[in-house]
Amino acid sequence: MPKLLPALPPLFLCLTALAASFGPALAEDKNAASLDLISRGRYLATAADCAACHTAPHGGAPFAGGYGIDTPLGKIFSTNITPSKTSGIGDYSEEEFARAVRDGVARDGSHLYPAMPYTAYAKITDDDMKALYAYFMNEVKADDHKPERTELPFPFSMRSSMAVWNMLFLDKIRFESNPTKSAEWNHGAYLAEALEHCGTCHTPRNGLMAEDGSLPLAGGTVGPWFAPNITSDKVAGIGGWSDADLIQYLKTGSVPGKAQAAGPMAEAVENSLQHLPDEDIKAIVTYLKDVPAVAGGDEKPRSDLGKASTEVEASLRGLPGQEPNENGCHIFSGSCASCHQPEGQGNLHYPSLFNNTATGGHRADNLIATILYGVHRTVGETVAFMPAFGPDASYTDRLSDDDIADVTNYVLANYGNPAVKVSAADVALIRQGGEKPLIVKLAPLAAPAAVAGAVLIIGLLTWILMRRRSRHAQA
Repeated sequence: MPKLLPALPPLFLCLTALAASFGPALAEDKNAASLDLISRGRYLATAADCAACHTAPHGGAPFAGGYGIDTPLGKIFSTNITPSKTSGIGDYSEEEFARAVRDGVARDGSHLYPAMPYTAYAKITDDDMKALYAYFMNEVKADDHKPERTELPFPFSMRSSMAVWNMLFLDKIRFESNPTKSAEWNHGAYLAEALEHCGTCHTPRNGLMAEDGSLPLAGGTVGPWFAPNITSDKVAGIGGWSDADLIQYLKTGSVPGKAQAAGPMAEAVENSLQHLPDEDIKAIVTYLKDVPAVAGGDEKPRSDLGKASTEVEASLRGLPGQEPNENGCHIFSGSCASCHQPEGQGNLHYPSLFNNTATGGHRADNLIATILYGVHRTVGETVAFMPAFGPDASYTDRLSDDDIADVTNYVLANYGNPAVKVSAADVALIRQGGEKPLIVKLAPLAAPAAVAGAVLIIGLLTWILMRRRSRHAQA
């Protein structure tokens, strides 16, 4: 044993030198792994379209909140999700972050409204949640902007009621691959169901505003807009679209002679889909083309209806038999024809009004909403723009509800589906956010019911107390 002692110092020095040589390499590997995790999180945040709702319009700081989301309950303002410790999520642990994103519960225990699509994000895997946390905490710039608070009317102001809603409708099962499907299909399913949360808009909702799981992707209302059926049905859905058409639409929001993205879909294209790699878009298409078909109210594919019309030119020349909807014709010729052309054929910058899903469907929600709110979609260097013409628009050619009904009917009769008719009341309904679900219609009864319940409880307690006193007096 003593003979080994002189050899220990050289051996110790050798091991120390070896550890020192491995140290920088291990640190470099750890740093590379951290950067890869952050990069993965950046990609996931893009695929989840976080910026669309958490960045205020007109120059708001990225992810600093303040975007107003119109819902049937009222306007919900997005929160600050930068790593600010005063206004954002800077003090969130990874577990608290995951709970907010997937369960809809903030760090302080308050419940989020499902305008934040945590019902879809619940499917995000643990590894991807870790990557998202790394990205938001390490790469997103902290901003102390305090967004406007969401103030909904009673009873929706009681966030605690969302706990009951979650018990009824929140499915917390993480995404699981289907072993009978291809890797591409499963990748597309994960993107569509979890990150891109397609069902949040495209699945109809029940009276309590929960997604109807029996009709996935069969079409649903999104405030004033209608997210159409995107099942594989060849008439009502996208079953008749080619893969190339769908890929082009998801990447650009534009397929001439078929469809143009506006409203929330334009935001999804602009902030998320155009930035995804081609293999992701192809995977989403593979998945969507395999979604079970659900028939709708259309008798023919929406993009197949309509044709060019010479009614504007005939009416301007004062020829016999001119368009009976004189007001609609005059509005169209003065405010629409210069861009969409008198025959409705469009041009390189503005879409055709026939062979257009907005004018050929069995409902005119999106046509009305487009006139009310306009279109703004930026893809790469290409900007698609149409001004808003609604009563509240800043544009000089503001139109009343009656005017919008007239021009909508004119477009439908001459370029789209003439079977659809629109009234000023229909326009007003769209302008007010669309048809209200049952839970909103019943809301005015909540306060009287609460008062009646309180009176009943007080009365019952008073009766019990008086009986006890009476028994005590008799004793």
